Amino acid sequence: MKEIGVVILNWNGVKMLREYLPSVVDHTPSSLADVVVADNGSTDDSLSMLRSEFPSVRTISFSENLGYAEGYNRAISELEHEYKYVVLLNSDVKMADDCITPLYRFMESHPDAGAAQPKILSLCEPDKFEYAGACGGFLDRHGYPYCRGRIFDTVEDDKGQYNTPIKVFWASGAALIVRTDLFLRAGGLDKVFFAHMEEIDLCWRIQLLGKEIWAVPSGKIYHLGGGSLPASSPKKTYLNFRNNLLMLYKNLPKHPGKALLIRRRLLDTLAWVKFVAAGEWENAKAIIKAHNDFRKMRGAYSSQPKSNLLNVDVNIVFDYYIRARRKYSELRN
Repeated sequence: MKEIGVVILNWNGVKMLREYLPSVVDHTPSSLADVVVADNGSTDDSLSMLRSEFPSVRTISFSENLGYAEGYNRAISELEHEYKYVVLLNSDVKMADDCITPLYRFMESHPDAGAAQPKILSLCEPDKFEYAGACGGFLDRHGYPYCRGRIFDTVEDDKGQYNTPIKVFWASGAALIVRTDLFLRAGGLDKVFFAHMEEIDLCWRIQLLGKEIWAVPSGKIYHLGGGSLPASSPKKTYLNFRNNLLMLYKNLPKHPGKALLIRRRLLDTLAWVKFVAAGEWENAKAIIKAHNDFRKMRGAYSSQPKSNLLNVDVNIVFDYYIRARRKYSELRN
């Protein structure tokens, strides 16, 4: 039995699979891991193409599109007793070398590690970090995410400055190795989120179970990114603001969580003002909708943890916009 299932979720992505799957197959050590494509009810030629062009790739087929989170949840549930680890890998990832083995060796030698990511570089600009995950992610005191290598819209060149492994708050779902039993024990990905921040939420819950999240830059991938929604999309704005509020509400203790959410609403109002001033009316409306829907949806989470894992001093909004600290290395660590 192999140790790892490298799981790629697909929906009508035959072109994407043809483009990027060859590099994954070529650089995934067959003695250690299987490449598994979980198909979300595709109506294109994805499955027939996989059978004819990638016979070594294992497939799991669902009769309908379950969405990103539930698609992965269902696939990993089916693989529960077959692999010690699963790697959630986006379909727009290219491998230039074996990033699976370094991640595996790290997890094996660090029993407290629950999940980890490699270094994530931009496929379009290979000398730069990729926006979604870069070299490991954090949350500031107000729950805003940032990364080693990317803060808000500032993305750094990779010059080896973040090549040491480091314990982080969250790892990117673009390439995430996680202990299979722990993924399921933590409840998997929250399907209510639909898209965006679901991996940060998962990493938070993994830490509440007593395990750590790491960035392991000895492995690297190249990620296209932005394939589902462009950065300027009002829908992406809506999902990011709504899901961030839901994540804070469900993962913080009740009283500090309540106080933080009040501050966040004030800060989100400033973001709304910024969009209005720029004439970005649809993004401004997306923030209002996100807050309205958050109030409707938060009742689905009936309990909060007792441990406050967001006990940090970094105020990324103040550091970035007032102090002009645009790089992770310039922050107070």
